Amino acid sequence: MTQQIRDSDGRRMSVESLGDPEGKPVFLLHGTPGGRNGPRPRGIVLYRLGIRLISYDRPGYPGSDRVQGRSVASAAEDVRIIADYLDIDRFSVVGRSGGAPHALACAALLQDRVISAAALASLAPRDAQGLDWEANMTESNVRAYNLAKCDPPDELEIMLKEQAGSIGKGSEGLLTTLGPEMRAHDKQVIDDVALRRIIANVHVDALSNNCIDGWVDDVVALGNKWGFKPDKITAPVKLWGGRDDVFSPVKHTYWLAERIASAEVEIGEAHFGTVMILPAILSWMARQADADRSGALVP
Repeated sequence: MTQQIRDSDGRRMSVESLGDPEGKPVFLLHGTPGGRNGPRPRGIVLYRLGIRLISYDRPGYPGSDRVQGRSVASAAEDVRIIADYLDIDRFSVVGRSGGAPHALACAALLQDRVISAAALASLAPRDAQGLDWEANMTESNVRAYNLAKCDPPDELEIMLKEQAGSIGKGSEGLLTTLGPEMRAHDKQVIDDVALRRIIANVHVDALSNNCIDGWVDDVVALGNKWGFKPDKITAPVKLWGGRDDVFSPVKHTYWLAERIASAEVEIGEAHFGTVMILPAILSWMARQADADRSGALVP
């Protein structure tokens, strides 16, 4: 079910709920570029897990009004507004790729409400001390994040508009553009026809009418100061990284793990493995929610 939610200033956000309406609430924060319709388990799987999965389009993507100058930290306020509207007190939050730092923002800034958090294939902050931030990162990402430092980010907009233009040449345009930069494991995952179609359709929706506002604002937010410190997180956290990931290099996951005392780390193979690991993450979150209600600790 998709809803239009407005904040006190009238700003519009498109929100979708899937799974058990009475289930344990989990916010899923989408990748970059992406949207609320990103890859996720089917409704029947969510029912079996006892999960109510809530996703929304970040500001600037079709369905949600743009917020100029938003930071990664801004996601916490968006999630708080949605949770209040839906009358949800406590919840978990999971983000993948570009959504992962936004999930960590919620855990850091909504400590009294977040039961658990998961960051799948996350970047570390751009100013992460002791981390060679660009090492093993694909050239196009390095260029985009460096252009994100410019104010205004005119060259970044030109670069992303050119990439978005490939969508008009076929539903798999952006995946085709990224293909030469992928490692073997990612290519294996994307070779699944059904998954490839889902991801391609997400890109089409996220960049419909050649609108790149959300994409630009995501890259600018991720490539500049986040507005919070990961070491402030106290809720249980799962960090997942891919050893061959060239979009969010695995050393970023290790950097975060060293600074989030409550974090557990799992290492897989590829960036797009985040799609495959999500059901297991949601199962872990369901156990955390049960423990939160009973006051027990669970692995």
